[in-house]
Amino acid sequence: MTTASAISVQGLTKDFRVGLRGLKLRAVDNLTLEIPRGQVFGLLGPNGCGKSTTLKIVLGLVPATTGTISILGSPSATAAARQRTGFLPEAPYFHKFLTGRELVEYCARLSGVPADKVTAAVEASLELAAMTEAANRPIGTYSKGMLQRIGLAQAIVHDPELVILDEPTAGVDPVGSAAIGRMIHAMRAKGKTIVLCSHLLGQVEQVCDRVAIMDRGRLVLEGRVDEVLAQRDRHVITVEALSPAARAAAEAALAAHGATVTSITHPRRSLEDLFRELVTGSRDA
Repeated sequence: MTTASAISVQGLTKDFRVGLRGLKLRAVDNLTLEIPRGQVFGLLGPNGCGKSTTLKIVLGLVPATTGTISILGSPSATAAARQRTGFLPEAPYFHKFLTGRELVEYCARLSGVPADKVTAAVEASLELAAMTEAANRPIGTYSKGMLQRIGLAQAIVHDPELVILDEPTAGVDPVGSAAIGRMIHAMRAKGKTIVLCSHLLGQVEQVCDRVAIMDRGRLVLEGRVDEVLAQRDRHVITVEALSPAARAAAEAALAAHGATVTSITHPRRSLEDLFRELVTGSRDA
């Protein structure tokens, strides 16, 4: 158990029994992963790779076959861990007759927010989610983007240290997706740890500090975004006053042609390109 980690997963394996014959399906295969505190961490992979199962085990919703998991230094699936964690599932369902404010207040009380602090906590989470103006409307009148934002408000109303977001921008238009991205940045600025599952790899590349990619239940890559996307075997040279003669010459001849090398950097591939290189396709495909 690593106390410096927001989530520590050691040797996690999950098997499901399927069919009348009870055949074993291995959804997660000996996964070991450390998610540091105070960062935005992207957990990626194709459908059926085991990432949602991993999150459900971390949250205590599904038991592990083998392995150990800790959240913020406490064993997972305990009250101490859950009180410090917020969760937005991929397809949240909320009672349509409630208003947004009533839902968030209800979740605040369920999460153990003291009675004298409920009102302030609700207003703060609504403000962060940009839902203050629509808070008194019935949830049944909300758009998809508003549903996701009110879902995020209920996930953070108890001021958790760890926030887990499973596909928070699924079905959300680009404007709503950008708003959710700003909310993630705001939470990180407050020192929160955010674990983000998303198929929008461009957004993940913009908001995440680190990423892990899973395929067929196994971890195939983990690291800082800038490090895993850098192509170390190639270099980019940026020059000023580059003449046609200097363009055709080798690097050793650039100085003779009056060109100045201002920087040498590692080019980056896109996260989407890296993802396609590493994964072999979803299990259900």
